Amino acid sequence: MESIHDTGSKYTNLVLVADNRAHSGEDSLCALREHALFRAVRAEHVDELLRQSRYLRLGHHQLLYRQDMPAYHFFFVVSGCLRLYRLDASGIDRTLDSIAPGECFAEVMIYAEPARYACYAEVLKSCEVLMMPIKAYRDLLLRYPEYVQPALNHFAQRAVTRFRDLEVMTVLSARKRLVRYLLDLLPDDIDQSGEVELPLPKCQVASRLAMQPETLSRILAGLKTSGLVRVNRSRLFIPDTKRLVEICS
Repeated sequence: MESIHDTGSKYTNLVLVADNRAHSGEDSLCALREHALFRAVRAEHVDELLRQSRYLRLGHHQLLYRQDMPAYHFFFVVSGCLRLYRLDASGIDRTLDSIAPGECFAEVMIYAEPARYACYAEVLKSCEVLMMPIKAYRDLLLRYPEYVQPALNHFAQRAVTRFRDLEVMTVLSARKRLVRYLLDLLPDDIDQSGEVELPLPKCQVASRLAMQPETLSRILAGLKTSGLVRVNRSRLFIPDTKRLVEICS
């Protein structure tokens, strides 16, 4: 086990990285190759990148990296769940997002100069991630320009999503923000009803949606009373998704 930390930081939490170079299985590699950053990359070039990468197994509440640390890697989640958050000037953490299996994060650092992580990455559920060197991916794009356009398409889509999130956070009411958040958790092929599991504890969902935990609880109670959701701890059943869509229209 390695301990990566910056002795000059005002934050005392260490970033603990569990070193495990064992292969994580063909299923995880298939998921990686289906990601937008790798879908157009030839198999031998993905393998070349993997040979320079490491699999990390991380425990509950471990920090993968800290805000403002130099960024040398980006990550692909094989299993588990992570939370991205920032500390504000008063030291309160603000949840930005949750990261699930099959997703990349910190990949924007590929084009950042200088590359520094913009937030903290904390493990919520014991997870396995693939840590890929930014320089290796950059070199791949330089050597094979045909891979650049798919990568730019991915970043453009991420930018569109972030602008949409900004609109949701600044324009919609707290009730509509929560409803939109729940709808976004549903699979794309759900038409009538569906079940979702909150990827974050409710207090952190509230932080993610820029509201107080008691506000979230009050809105959830109202949705439950109206028959729009059924709540069982972190799982929510939505009997009629169209009724929720109507709230946001």
